Amino acid sequence: METIKKYLLLSAVALAFVSCSDSDDNPAANNVTLEFNNTFKNTTIVLGDATSASATTNTSAAGQVHHFSEVKYVISNIRLIKDDGTEVPYNVNDLDKGATVIDQAKAESLSYVLSNVPSATYKQIKFGLGIKTEQNTLDQVRFPKFYAAAGANDTAMMWEWGTGYRFTKVEGFYDTDNKAMSIHTGSTVEGTEGAYTQGVNAYRDITLNLTTNAVVGSKAPKIKIKADFDKLLSGATNTITLSTGTGMSDNATPNVHTAAQMVKFVDNLGGNGSSDITGMFSVTSVEN
Repeated sequence: METIKKYLLLSAVALAFVSCSDSDDNPAANNVTLEFNNTFKNTTIVLGDATSASATTNTSAAGQVHHFSEVKYVISNIRLIKDDGTEVPYNVNDLDKGATVIDQAKAESLSYVLSNVPSATYKQIKFGLGIKTEQNTLDQVRFPKFYAAAGANDTAMMWEWGTGYRFTKVEGFYDTDNKAMSIHTGSTVEGTEGAYTQGVNAYRDITLNLTTNAVVGSKAPKIKIKADFDKLLSGATNTITLSTGTGMSDNATPNVHTAAQMVKFVDNLGGNGSSDITGMFSVTSVEN
Protein backbone atom coordinates (compact mmCIF):
# COMPACT_ATOMS: atom_id res chain seq x y z
CA MET A 1 0.00 0.00 0.00
CA GLU A 2 2.86 2.40 0.86
CA THR A 3 4.45 1.68 -2.53
CA ILE A 4 1.17 2.48 -4.32
CA LYS A 5 0.86 5.78 -2.42
CA LYS A 6 4.41 6.77 -3.38
CA TYR A 7 3.73 5.86 -7.00
CA LEU A 8 0.55 7.96 -7.09
CA LEU A 9 2.34 10.91 -5.47
CA LEU A 10 5.18 10.74 -7.98
CA SER A 11 2.67 10.51 -10.85
CA ALA A 12 0.80 13.57 -9.59
CA VAL A 13 4.04 15.56 -9.29
CA ALA A 14 5.13 14.50 -12.78
CA LEU A 15 1.74 15.45 -14.22
CA ALA A 16 1.88 18.86 -12.55
CA PHE A 17 5.40 19.41 -13.91
CA VAL A 18 4.33 18.51 -17.44
CA SER A 19 1.27 20.74 -17.16
CA CYS A 20 3.37 23.69 -16.00
CA SER A 21 5.89 23.08 -18.77
CA ASP A 22 3.14 22.94 -21.39
CA SER A 23 1.65 26.15 -20.00
CA ASP A 24 5.01 27.93 -20.09
CA ASP A 25 5.85 26.68 -23.59
CA ASN A 26 2.41 27.46 -25.02
CA PRO A 27 0.97 30.44 -23.15
CA ALA A 28 -2.58 31.48 -23.89
CA ALA A 29 -3.61 34.63 -25.73
CA ASN A 30 -3.65 37.78 -23.65
CA ASN A 31 -4.52 41.47 -23.78
CA VAL A 32 -2.46 44.33 -25.18
CA THR A 33 -3.27 47.87 -24.01
CA LEU A 34 -2.60 50.86 -26.25
CA GLU A 35 -2.18 53.96 -24.09
CA PHE A 36 -2.30 57.28 -25.96
CA ASN A 37 -0.71 60.49 -24.68
CA ASN A 38 -1.67 63.60 -26.67
CA THR A 39 1.03 66.25 -26.40
CA PHE A 40 2.61 69.42 -27.64
CA LYS A 41 6.14 68.12 -28.08
CA ASN A 42 6.69 66.39 -24.70
CA THR A 43 3.99 68.19 -22.70
CA THR A 44 0.61 66.52 -22.25
CA ILE A 45 -2.19 68.70 -23.61
CA VAL A 46 -4.59 70.35 -21.20
CA LEU A 47 -7.69 71.62 -22.99
CA GLY A 48 -9.18 75.06 -22.37
CA ASP A 49 -11.48 77.74 -23.72
CA ALA A 50 -10.40 81.03 -25.30
CA THR A 51 -9.40 82.67 -22.03
CA SER A 52 -8.23 79.61 -20.10
CA ALA A 53 -5.10 80.16 -18.03
CA SER A 54 -4.56 76.43 -17.49
CA ALA A 55 -4.67 75.28 -21.14
CA THR A 56 -1.40 74.04 -22.61
CA THR A 57 -0.12 76.48 -25.23
CA ASN A 58 2.22 75.82 -28.12
CA THR A 59 4.07 77.95 -30.66
CA SER A 60 4.27 76.71 -34.24
CA ALA A 61 7.31 76.81 -36.51
CA ALA A 62 5.68 79.85 -38.15
CA GLY A 63 5.54 81.60 -34.77
CA GLN A 64 1.81 81.28 -34.07
CA VAL A 65 0.78 80.57 -30.49
CA HIS A 66 -2.21 78.24 -30.17
CA HIS A 67 -4.07 75.99 -27.76
CA PHE A 68 -6.89 73.46 -28.03
CA SER A 69 -10.38 73.15 -26.58
CA GLU A 70 -11.07 69.79 -28.27
CA VAL A 71 -8.88 66.96 -29.61
CA LYS A 72 -10.38 63.79 -31.11
CA TYR A 73 -9.25 61.23 -33.67
CA VAL A 74 -10.20 57.77 -34.91
CA ILE A 75 -7.90 54.74 -34.68
CA SER A 76 -8.78 51.61 -36.71
CA ASN A 77 -7.29 48.76 -38.79
CA ILE A 78 -4.88 47.73 -36.01
CA ARG A 79 -2.19 45.13 -36.77
CA LEU A 80 0.63 43.78 -34.65
CA ILE A 81 3.83 42.61 -36.35
CA LYS A 82 5.67 39.58 -34.93
CA ASP A 83 9.44 39.53 -34.62
CA ASP A 84 9.54 37.28 -37.72
CA GLY A 85 7.59 39.84 -39.76
CA THR A 86 4.22 38.05 -39.66
CA GLU A 87 1.30 40.49 -39.49
CA VAL A 88 -1.47 39.73 -36.98
CA PRO A 89 -4.67 41.73 -37.70
CA TYR A 90 -6.96 42.80 -34.88
CA ASN A 91 -10.64 42.87 -35.94
CA VAL A 92 -9.68 44.93 -38.97
CA ASN A 93 -13.07 44.41 -40.64
CA ASP A 94 -15.18 45.16 -37.57
CA LEU A 95 -15.38 48.78 -36.43
CA ASP A 96 -17.29 47.76 -33.31
CA LYS A 97 -14.43 45.56 -32.10
CA GLY A 98 -11.41 47.11 -33.78
CA ALA A 99 -11.87 50.88 -33.95
CA THR A 100 -12.13 53.63 -31.36
CA VAL A 101 -12.36 57.39 -30.91
CA ILE A 102 -9.51 58.87 -28.88
CA ASP A 103 -10.90 61.91 -27.03
CA GLN A 104 -8.62 64.08 -24.92
CA ALA A 105 -11.62 65.15 -22.82
CA LYS A 106 -12.39 61.53 -21.85
CA ALA A 107 -9.58 59.91 -19.88
CA GLU A 108 -11.09 56.45 -20.31
CA SER A 109 -10.78 56.72 -24.11
CA LEU A 110 -7.00 57.17 -23.95
CA SER A 111 -6.46 53.47 -23.11
CA TYR A 112 -7.69 50.98 -25.70
CA VAL A 113 -7.51 47.27 -24.85
CA LEU A 114 -6.91 44.69 -27.57
CA SER A 115 -8.31 41.42 -26.20
CA ASN A 116 -7.25 37.84 -26.97
CA VAL A 117 -4.14 38.79 -28.91
CA PRO A 118 -2.30 35.58 -29.98
CA SER A 119 0.73 34.76 -27.85
CA ALA A 120 3.90 35.88 -29.63
CA THR A 121 6.71 38.39 -29.53
CA TYR A 122 5.84 41.58 -31.42
CA LYS A 123 8.24 44.23 -32.77
CA GLN A 124 5.92 46.72 -34.53
CA ILE A 125 2.40 48.06 -34.53
CA LYS A 126 0.41 49.38 -37.48
CA PHE A 127 -2.90 51.20 -37.38
CA GLY A 128 -5.00 53.58 -39.40
CA LEU A 129 -5.58 57.24 -38.57
CA GLY A 130 -9.15 57.37 -39.82
CA ILE A 131 -11.14 54.65 -41.56
CA LYS A 132 -10.40 52.77 -44.77
CA THR A 133 -12.46 53.79 -47.81
CA GLU A 134 -14.40 50.53 -47.97
CA GLN A 135 -15.59 50.96 -44.36
CA ASN A 136 -16.12 54.72 -44.34
CA THR A 137 -19.92 54.77 -44.50
CA LEU A 138 -22.27 55.52 -41.64
CA ASP A 139 -23.47 51.94 -41.19
CA GLN A 140 -25.56 51.79 -38.02
CA VAL A 141 -26.74 48.24 -38.79
CA ARG A 142 -23.31 46.59 -39.18
CA PHE A 143 -21.44 48.63 -36.56
CA PRO A 144 -23.98 50.00 -34.06
CA LYS A 145 -21.44 50.39 -31.23
CA PHE A 146 -18.95 52.47 -33.21
CA TYR A 147 -21.75 54.39 -34.93
CA ALA A 148 -23.16 55.39 -31.54
CA ALA A 149 -19.75 56.34 -30.12
CA ALA A 150 -18.80 58.47 -33.13
CA GLY A 151 -22.21 60.06 -33.45
CA ALA A 152 -22.74 60.98 -29.80
CA ASN A 153 -23.53 64.66 -29.20
CA ASP A 154 -20.28 65.23 -27.31
CA THR A 155 -18.23 63.38 -29.92
CA ALA A 156 -19.62 64.50 -33.31
CA MET A 157 -17.22 62.48 -35.44
CA MET A 158 -19.60 62.30 -38.40
CA TRP A 159 -19.89 64.71 -41.33
CA GLU A 160 -23.18 66.56 -41.33
CA TRP A 161 -23.98 65.42 -44.86
CA GLY A 162 -23.81 61.79 -43.71
CA THR A 163 -21.37 60.21 -46.18
CA GLY A 164 -18.71 59.17 -43.71
CA TYR A 165 -16.82 59.79 -40.49
CA ARG A 166 -14.53 62.59 -39.41
CA PHE A 167 -11.04 61.21 -38.85
CA THR A 168 -9.66 64.04 -36.72
CA LYS A 169 -11.42 66.93 -35.02
CA VAL A 170 -9.39 69.76 -33.50
CA GLU A 171 -10.95 72.90 -32.05
CA GLY A 172 -9.06 75.72 -30.41
CA PHE A 173 -7.66 79.20 -30.64
CA TYR A 174 -4.62 80.83 -32.22
CA ASP A 175 -2.62 84.06 -32.13
CA THR A 176 -2.52 86.36 -29.13
CA ASP A 177 -6.08 87.55 -29.77
CA ASN A 178 -7.43 83.96 -29.59
CA LYS A 179 -9.04 83.69 -33.01
CA ALA A 180 -11.14 80.53 -33.37
CA MET A 181 -9.54 77.47 -34.96
CA SER A 182 -11.58 74.51 -36.21
CA ILE A 183 -9.72 71.84 -38.18
CA HIS A 184 -11.59 68.69 -39.24
CA THR A 185 -10.22 66.01 -41.55
CA GLY A 186 -11.79 63.05 -43.32
CA SER A 187 -12.11 61.48 -46.72
CA THR A 188 -14.30 63.28 -49.23
CA VAL A 189 -16.57 62.04 -52.00
CA GLU A 190 -17.58 63.53 -55.31
CA GLY A 191 -20.71 63.20 -57.41
CA THR A 192 -24.37 62.79 -56.46
CA GLU A 193 -26.22 60.39 -54.17
CA GLY A 194 -26.04 56.87 -55.56
CA ALA A 195 -23.06 57.73 -57.76
CA TYR A 196 -20.40 58.90 -55.31
CA THR A 197 -16.71 58.43 -56.13
CA GLN A 198 -13.63 58.87 -53.95
CA GLY A 199 -12.42 62.45 -53.67
CA VAL A 200 -9.60 63.09 -51.20
CA ASN A 201 -8.50 59.97 -49.30
CA ALA A 202 -7.63 61.27 -45.82
CA TYR A 203 -6.97 57.80 -44.33
CA ARG A 204 -3.34 57.26 -43.33
CA ASP A 205 -1.62 54.01 -42.41
CA ILE A 206 0.79 54.41 -39.47
CA THR A 207 3.76 52.09 -38.85
CA LEU A 208 5.62 52.32 -35.53
CA ASN A 209 8.61 50.38 -34.25
CA LEU A 210 8.30 49.31 -30.62
CA THR A 211 11.00 50.51 -28.23
CA THR A 212 11.35 46.92 -27.03
CA ASN A 213 9.52 43.78 -28.12
CA ALA A 214 6.07 43.25 -26.63
CA VAL A 215 5.77 39.70 -25.28
CA VAL A 216 2.17 38.50 -25.28
CA GLY A 217 1.12 35.33 -23.52
CA SER A 218 2.05 35.00 -19.87
CA LYS A 219 2.25 38.80 -19.98
CA ALA A 220 -0.25 41.48 -21.05
CA PRO A 221 1.94 44.32 -22.31
CA LYS A 222 1.10 48.02 -22.45
CA ILE A 223 2.28 50.00 -25.47
CA LYS A 224 2.52 53.73 -24.80
CA ILE A 225 2.01 55.90 -27.88
CA LYS A 226 2.60 59.64 -28.07
CA ALA A 227 0.55 61.76 -30.47
CA ASP A 228 2.45 65.04 -30.81
CA PHE A 229 0.04 67.74 -31.99
CA ASP A 230 2.91 70.15 -32.46
CA LYS A 231 2.97 68.42 -35.87
CA LEU A 232 -0.45 69.86 -36.77
CA LEU A 233 1.11 73.13 -37.89
CA SER A 234 4.80 72.13 -37.85
CA GLY A 235 4.84 68.70 -39.42
CA ALA A 236 7.56 66.90 -41.36
CA THR A 237 5.68 67.59 -44.60
CA ASN A 238 4.21 71.08 -44.17
CA THR A 239 4.87 74.19 -42.12
CA ILE A 240 1.45 75.83 -41.90
CA THR A 241 0.62 79.45 -41.22
CA LEU A 242 -3.02 79.95 -40.30
CA SER A 243 -4.65 82.87 -42.07
CA THR A 244 -8.16 84.31 -42.30
CA GLY A 245 -7.50 85.23 -45.90
CA THR A 246 -8.90 83.27 -48.81
CA GLY A 247 -6.38 84.09 -51.52
CA MET A 248 -4.15 81.54 -53.23
CA SER A 249 -1.16 82.93 -51.38
CA ASP A 250 -2.66 82.06 -48.00
CA ASN A 251 -1.11 78.91 -46.56
CA ALA A 252 -4.20 77.47 -44.83
CA THR A 253 -7.33 78.79 -43.22
CA PRO A 254 -8.18 77.73 -39.66
CA ASN A 255 -11.90 77.10 -40.15
CA VAL A 256 -13.14 76.63 -43.70
CA HIS A 257 -10.54 75.09 -45.96
CA THR A 258 -10.57 73.36 -49.31
CA ALA A 259 -9.85 69.66 -49.68
CA ALA A 260 -6.38 70.53 -50.97
CA GLN A 261 -5.68 72.60 -47.87
CA MET A 262 -7.10 69.85 -45.65
CA VAL A 263 -4.49 67.44 -47.03
CA LYS A 264 -1.75 69.65 -45.54
CA PHE A 265 -3.11 68.92 -42.06
CA VAL A 266 -3.69 65.24 -42.90
CA ASP A 267 -0.10 64.76 -44.08
CA ASN A 268 1.25 66.46 -40.96
CA LEU A 269 -0.84 64.38 -38.54
CA GLY A 270 -0.80 61.03 -40.34
CA GLY A 271 2.24 61.23 -42.58
CA ASN A 272 2.29 61.40 -46.36
CA GLY A 273 2.29 57.62 -46.80
CA SER A 274 5.72 57.45 -48.42
CA SER A 275 8.64 59.31 -46.82
CA ASP A 276 6.68 59.76 -43.58
CA ILE A 277 4.74 56.75 -42.26
CA THR A 278 4.60 57.80 -38.61
CA GLY A 279 3.07 61.29 -38.72
CA MET A 280 2.58 62.68 -35.23
CA PHE A 281 2.82 59.24 -33.58
CA SER A 282 5.70 57.50 -31.81
CA VAL A 283 6.06 54.69 -29.28
CA THR A 284 7.57 55.98 -26.05
CA SER A 285 7.74 52.71 -24.12
CA VAL A 286 6.55 49.12 -23.84
CA GLU A 287 5.69 47.68 -20.44
CA ASN A 288 5.78 43.88 -20.39
